[in-house]
Amino acid sequence: MEQFGTAILLALAAMLANGEYLFGSSMLSRPLVTCTLAGLIMGDVQMGIIMGATLELAFVGSFSIGASIPPEIISGSILGTAFAIATGESIAVALALGIPIASLVLVVKNLCFIFVLPYFVHKADKYALEGNSRGISRMQLLGGFLSINLPIGIIVATSYLVGSPVIQNVLDAIPAFVIAGLGIATGLLPAYGFALLLKLMVNKKNAVFFVFGFALAVYLKVPVTGVAIFGACLALILTGYATLKNDNGPTNNNTEPALANDGGINYEDEEF
Repeated sequence: MEQFGTAILLALAAMLANGEYLFGSSMLSRPLVTCTLAGLIMGDVQMGIIMGATLELAFVGSFSIGASIPPEIISGSILGTAFAIATGESIAVALALGIPIASLVLVVKNLCFIFVLPYFVHKADKYALEGNSRGISRMQLLGGFLSINLPIGIIVATSYLVGSPVIQNVLDAIPAFVIAGLGIATGLLPAYGFALLLKLMVNKKNAVFFVFGFALAVYLKVPVTGVAIFGACLALILTGYATLKNDNGPTNNNTEPALANDGGINYEDEEF
C-alpha cells in the first residue's frame, strides 16, 4: 500500500511538472525541480537534489525547437531518481535509467499528440466557428490534461509500481565493471549537454566568453560557481554600460560609427 501511495505522489509530481503547458514557462519541468520532488517523495531530499543537478547538466540543452523534440525529461528524471533511491544505487544508475526512460516516454507522448490531441483541436475549431469562447477554453484544458498530463501521470505511476522490483533484479545482474562504466558516462553526459547548448548559442561574437570561462576553470582552477559569478558580473558590466550610454550618452542619428577628432573610431559611442 505504501508503494502504491508513493507511485501516486510521483505521478502527481510529473503532472505538476507538465503544468508548464498551462502556467507558462516556469521551469517546473527541469530535472533540478523534478528530481528534488522525487527525492522528497522517496524520503531522501539530499540525494534528489544531487541527482537533479547531475541530470540537469545532462539535459541542459534539451529544449523543443521547431520539429526537434528532446526526450521527455520529466518522467525520465522522476523515475530515474525514484528507482535509484529505492534500490540504493548511485547517481550513475539514475542517469543510466533516466535517459532511456525519457526516450521511451517521448514515443508515447508523440502518440498522444497524434491520436488524442487532434480531437480536441477540431472541437475547438468548431467552437471557434460558433463563437463559443467557453467551449474553446474547455477544449484547451481538456486537451492538455487528457493528452499530456494524465498519460504522463499514468506512465510514471505504472512504471514505478511494475518496475521497481524488476529494476532491482536487473541491477543485481549488472556486472561491476558496467556500473563503473556508467560512472564514467556520468562525467561525459554533462559535457554532451553543454555541447548541445553551445551548438544553439555559440558564434564568433560570444565564443571569447566561452574560452574565458574555460580558462578560468582549467588553468586558474576557479570552481563552477566562481565562473558563474564572473560571467554574471561581466554580463552586468557590459549590459549596464550599454544602457548607461543609451540613457546619458550623445545621440548620433547617423548609422555610421561615430568618429573621434583624430579620424578614428570613438569607442565611447560604441557598444560591446
